[in-house]
Amino acid sequence: MDFKTGTILSFDKPLTWTSFGLVSRIRYLLCRHLGEKKLKVGHAGTLDPLATGVLLVCTGKATKQIDTLQGQTKEYVATLQLGSTTPSFDLETPVDNTYPTAHITREMAEEILQRFLGRIEQIPPSFSACKVNGKRAYDLARRGQDVELKPKTLVIDEIELTDFNSETMQMTIRVTCSKGTYIRALARDIGQALGSGAHLTALRRTRIGEYRAEQCHTPESFEAWLGTLPKETKQ
Repeated sequence: MDFKTGTILSFDKPLTWTSFGLVSRIRYLLCRHLGEKKLKVGHAGTLDPLATGVLLVCTGKATKQIDTLQGQTKEYVATLQLGSTTPSFDLETPVDNTYPTAHITREMAEEILQRFLGRIEQIPPSFSACKVNGKRAYDLARRGQDVELKPKTLVIDEIELTDFNSETMQMTIRVTCSKGTYIRALARDIGQALGSGAHLTALRRTRIGEYRAEQCHTPESFEAWLGTLPKETKQ
């Protein structure tokens, strides 16, 4: 495997790690492995710190494929807490409002989800990497500033309810979608469509194109794998 010339590596990003932090760790391991001070490394498709799952890391000339990789279909499994919202639409920020949930049933949830199939308009979260006047929206939002973002068009290819708990009012969904989809924003919109509120309590990206989570390295397994490469195969 020629890391200098370029290759695509798939990782299962750990919980609380930033995408940048994972890339930095892989760059360090590769530079140490290759005996190099520098190596071009980038990632395709950012994951929030509170999300886990598939993150593609490109080295060398393979970084030129990042835009193509980011455009591939993605699959997620998300858990939503119904009846409450947070400013970030996930657990990064505390609950700011609560809403009734007694009227929500599994059948209602399944029916509502079908409204999100196909081409839809979605307003990205204020806590996102979208730029507003040259500044990241999340930087403005974390400083308490109001952030207005324009709706974006995206495509939901598949969405299904895989679990519904009427006691805890939590639901789990599987979503296959296009580039630019914010599952946190989808949770917000599903909560509103249910006549309530919702925020994410867990998010896992299970696939990008043909790259699946079960085939990915962890940072630890990748370091161990590098150590097993015969000396003559090191690039």
